[in-house]
Amino acid sequence: MQASTERVRVFWQPGCTSCLRTKEFLTRHGVDYESINVHGNPQAMEALRELGARSVPVVARGAQFVFAQTIGDVIGFLGLKVTPQAPLGPEALMAKLELVLTAAARYVRQIPQSELDKPFRNRNRPIRVLAHHVFRIVEGFLESMQDGRELTYERIMLDMPPSMRSAEDIARYGEGVLARAKQWWAGYPDRSGQRPMATYFGEHPVHVVLERTVWHPAQHTRQLMLVLESLGIAPDRPLGAVDRAGLPLPEKAWEEDWARRH
Repeated sequence: MQASTERVRVFWQPGCTSCLRTKEFLTRHGVDYESINVHGNPQAMEALRELGARSVPVVARGAQFVFAQTIGDVIGFLGLKVTPQAPLGPEALMAKLELVLTAAARYVRQIPQSELDKPFRNRNRPIRVLAHHVFRIVEGFLESMQDGRELTYERIMLDMPPSMRSAEDIARYGEGVLARAKQWWAGYPDRSGQRPMATYFGEHPVHVVLERTVWHPAQHTRQLMLVLESLGIAPDRPLGAVDRAGLPLPEKAWEEDWARRH
């Protein structure tokens, strides 16, 4: 069987922003695929490693695969006749980033200390790690912009320091990351963001990577709102549709909510 005729496989895990977006996109466009959850699944992880990948989401066909961090890469890999959503300009993306990170810091402060070390839903990851990750995505991007090194998966997934234990610690860290982001943008000369940037999902213009650096924490911030709602706490000034407009977000905030409809 030729690779081009083999069934598409999607490797994913719960709580993964790009994973949910990829599956929603393929379903919406009528692409038949095998859904493979690697979370707590050694056989699925081994199949992923055999492809040569170590992170999700991955869209594979036969022995070929693509990292599905950008929908444009998925479209190209599968040869779909689909036009991806046009991105917001860099200036607008930075405005969205400030909105998102400011909201995330508010929500983190609302999470009771007793809940921070508990997992959420079907992902075995403490809530405090999710909260830290919202801001680490941006910090990893800034580090790569400053030192010129590849934006690796390990860089954005860097563990939170042991000293960062309280909700206030995480919120203050996030506010510091936002301040650094604003300072970076104020002095960045390429206002169109067309300079190429090396990442673990390929080389892309800074504009493309910046868009991911904004929508990715925006999706996780929606998940922080879910955390609060599950605890019976109303999120302080919740991010709404107008706030999220223009960002290529999944329809749902969490895999379980989407899966109930498919």
